Amino acid sequence: MKAKWAPSLALMALAVAGCSQKEESKPAVETTETAAAVAEKAEVKAEATKEAPVVTVYSSRKEHLIKPLFEKYTAETGVDVRYVTDKAGPLMERLSAEGESTPADMFMTVDAGNLWQASNKGLFASLDSESLEANVPAHLQAANNDWFGLSIRARTIVYSTERVKPEDLSTYEALAAEDWKGRLCLRTSKKVYNQSLVATMIQTQGKEKTEEIVKGWVANLATEPFSNDTKAMEAVAAGQCDATIVNTYYFGRLKKKNPEVTLALYWPNQEDRGVHVNISGAGITKHAKQPAEARKLLEWLASDKAQGQFAEINHEYPVNVTVKPSAEVQAWGNFKADLVNVEAAGKLQADAVKLMDRAGYR
Repeated sequence: MKAKWAPSLALMALAVAGCSQKEESKPAVETTETAAAVAEKAEVKAEATKEAPVVTVYSSRKEHLIKPLFEKYTAETGVDVRYVTDKAGPLMERLSAEGESTPADMFMTVDAGNLWQASNKGLFASLDSESLEANVPAHLQAANNDWFGLSIRARTIVYSTERVKPEDLSTYEALAAEDWKGRLCLRTSKKVYNQSLVATMIQTQGKEKTEEIVKGWVANLATEPFSNDTKAMEAVAAGQCDATIVNTYYFGRLKKKNPEVTLALYWPNQEDRGVHVNISGAGITKHAKQPAEARKLLEWLASDKAQGQFAEINHEYPVNVTVKPSAEVQAWGNFKADLVNVEAAGKLQADAVKLMDRAGYR
């Protein structure tokens, strides 16, 4: 029996050895390629399951003014932008209360006075960006790089084309003259836009002269101040007064609604400091969870890719000088702007409020 099994065992051993030799003789590259393919598939799968970054913005600008921009950014980059809208004051209070737990990566608001307040409350992180420095003029950004302007609004004179000739107008100061007695309408002093106008006047004219001007405005009022710019313009159109001071985008909205309205814009102070301008702007929050992505969004908003649309939606002017305003805004004509740093609107806001109160401007 042992003699019979021996040859069979030997043959089996040879067969196994032969198989091993065949396996070893297969090209090694096949195994390597398979491993590489597996690794590539795993990498693709990991990339597909990886969550896209999300940037959260707290904004006092209305939803219809920011949503189209954020949607465009998401389409271009794949980065989702979520936003919360409210008035500037409540949003700043919310940021302060939330502290390190805030989900907000960016705070966007209107008026340099509001931006300055947010900076003064320590709500922003300083940001060094060559792109923003190149696209946003120095007088439209914070000296400490906390925030940057994104659009410009001019606060200028609107007058009745039926009762006033352009040559009858000259400066903001001239509206305080005796010949404007009973012919002027104004928005309430409680609105930050007028506070910022007076604050920048304090910066360039000094407190004493500015107070004299504001007292003259009050003396020339045809009626009590209005709650908003639109109502003040409607009073001019109705003949209740002959001129008022408003943000240009309110004029744009009114003209769009009523193209036949007998009102026109006038650019004051073209022989000296220029028209008062203010901004909408934004900064990265101090406790941002996505600071790098928020920075990219802010830089994009100031770039020529977004500036035209950002400004056009609200009849504003781009801060980026390489981008032209919309055709409608261009039709209003060119003007010389006041180059005082808009930070003055915040730094001197308290002084402006006190001055207007002393002058009887309510």
